[in-house]
Amino acid sequence: MGRHILHLRFDLPAEPDAELPERLRLLLEGITPRVQMIEPGMAVLDLTGALPYWKRDARALTEVVQLRALAHFGLHSSAGCAGNRMLAAMACALTPPGRRTVIDDSPEAIAAFLRPRPVRELPGVGAKTAATLAEYGLHTIGDVADVPQPTLQRLLGARAGRALHEHARGRDTTVVDPTPAPASLSTEHRFTRDELDPAAHRRVLLALADDLGARLRASGQIATGVTCTIRYADLSATRRSRTLPESTQHTVLLARAAYAVYDSLGLQRARVRSIALRADALRPAERATRQLTLDAGDDEPLAIEAVADRARARYGRQVLYPAALAISSPPPSARQ
Repeated sequence: MGRHILHLRFDLPAEPDAELPERLRLLLEGITPRVQMIEPGMAVLDLTGALPYWKRDARALTEVVQLRALAHFGLHSSAGCAGNRMLAAMACALTPPGRRTVIDDSPEAIAAFLRPRPVRELPGVGAKTAATLAEYGLHTIGDVADVPQPTLQRLLGARAGRALHEHARGRDTTVVDPTPAPASLSTEHRFTRDELDPAAHRRVLLALADDLGARLRASGQIATGVTCTIRYADLSATRRSRTLPESTQHTVLLARAAYAVYDSLGLQRARVRSIALRADALRPAERATRQLTLDAGDDEPLAIEAVADRARARYGRQVLYPAALAISSPPPSARQ
């Protein structure tokens, strides 16, 4: 029997209970012990060993998981189930809340799902790689699957070409790791309509970084990396992570990293539905180190930040915020 991997994306409330992710994890572990929480609202389950125990097929057990989350926590979820993590994640990204997409573990079913999809939906394919492939007429995953591996390696390099060759044929060996991930904080903004303006995207990134920075400082923690997730109008999503040069809790440094991740995507007139920013691998703030600099100007934003924190603690979060967020309207609210 092949593997059966379930990828779940939960529609969390705007202000979720801080204990909800842990309670959700415990609920999922009641189905299978192989549960990996990717972020508070996303999880991956290996159902392979659980199917005989529950005496259900993959689709039926997926329904059980979704019904339990709805019954216990009132959470609607999107679910994708397939023979490996890559396919399950892709299926989940295309599935609306309350529904499920199950890809049979057969070459025909996998090809039918993958081949019509745009090549940019494959993991590791960013705007630059997609543009390179488009120059050679490779627009869909099916186009790429028909190209010999040596050709892809000449176009993209040995490692990237080999990985793309495997992914285009639906192959992925990534396992579900139930080891708890380092603590993280996340925040999200959902646009009221699909947003095309890159300037609006960057304003939201600044608002999200400002929210994360304030929460990190309030909790006495620092982040060692950031992850940005962009969700588009067609329900697909792109996720990119970056390790920070030095662990931090400062808004200005988190924002710089978020901008760098966003710029690396090379989005052009993308219809963005939501943007999420996550501070990864948190540690106690007393373990922070800072690179010395001869530029005294680098200290000014941090000093202003400390004053802003005190003002916000006394008068509320909306009393003071970065000037860039006040150009045309109040700052976008994080965790919407």
